[in-house]
Amino acid sequence: MAWLYLVAAGLLEIGWAIGLKYTQGFSRLWPSVATVACMALSFVLLAVALKSIPVGTGYAVWTGIGAAGTAVLGILLFGESRDVLRLLCIAMILAGVIGLKLTAAPAD
Repeated sequence: MAWLYLVAAGLLEIGWAIGLKYTQGFSRLWPSVATVACMALSFVLLAVALKSIPVGTGYAVWTGIGAAGTAVLGILLFGESRDVLRLLCIAMILAGVIGLKLTAAPAD
């Protein structure tokens, strides 16, 4: 169950990272409210997941999901670069996340 919480926390991290673009410096109310809600829920779910996942693994997976997902959505939503090297780097982040999951030992 902890891994599901961690994945959800990572997806919410993508939500708040993308949400920052729509807040326009927190000058727009509803995008700002949604972004802050995603931030808070992401941190709560990360904290719950870290009860049984080692902190180094959990944090790396959380940030990896957020970084890769935000980069992909940046390409899809904002027309950011689709350079092959950039896509390869995103794939390496995902490979690292999968590797951490496969090699994770339970927390003490």
